[in-house]
Amino acid sequence: MIRAAIGLGGNLGDPAATLREALRALDALPGTRMLRASRLYRTPAWGMTAQPDFINAVAVVETDLAPQALLEHLLAIERRFGRVRTDGERWGPRTLDLDLLLHGDVQLDIPGLQLPHPRLHERAFALLPLVEAWPDVVIPGIGAARACLDAMAGDGIEALP
Repeated sequence: MIRAAIGLGGNLGDPAATLREALRALDALPGTRMLRASRLYRTPAWGMTAQPDFINAVAVVETDLAPQALLEHLLAIERRFGRVRTDGERWGPRTLDLDLLLHGDVQLDIPGLQLPHPRLHERAFALLPLVEAWPDVVIPGIGAARACLDAMAGDGIEALP
C-alpha cells in the first residue's frame, strides 16, 4: 500500500458538507483506506479572486491504486458532486475539486497528471491541511512540507469550528 495525499476544495453550494461527503467517498474507493483527514479550512479565493471563499482540506489515504487509476476515481467523484471541468478554466468556482497532491515518493509528469502536484510547495491553502494530516510528509524533489509552510504567510486561512 502506498500513502497518498488528496487535496479537497470547493466554494459553491454548501462546500463544507460537500467536502465531508467527499471524504466518505474517498474512504470507499477500492483498495483504499482513509488514514487521516485535516480539519476544514476557509481560504480566500486564489488566482481568480472575484468569487466566494473556498473550503479546503487534505485526506491522507493508503491505496493499492496506481496514480493514474486513483486520479480517474477522483475525477469520477468530482462528477458525482456536480463538477464540470472546462478546458482552459483555472481557479474558478467549483462544487468540488479533488487534487492528487502526492502518491508516495513518485515524481511524474504526464499529460493530465503531475506529481507532486505543481506548486504544492508554494500554496499555504494546501500545505496547512497537508501538514496537519501528515506532519512529517516530504514533498519529493522539494523537501519537508512543514519547512515550506513555515517559510510562507497563511494570511486569511482559518480553521472551521
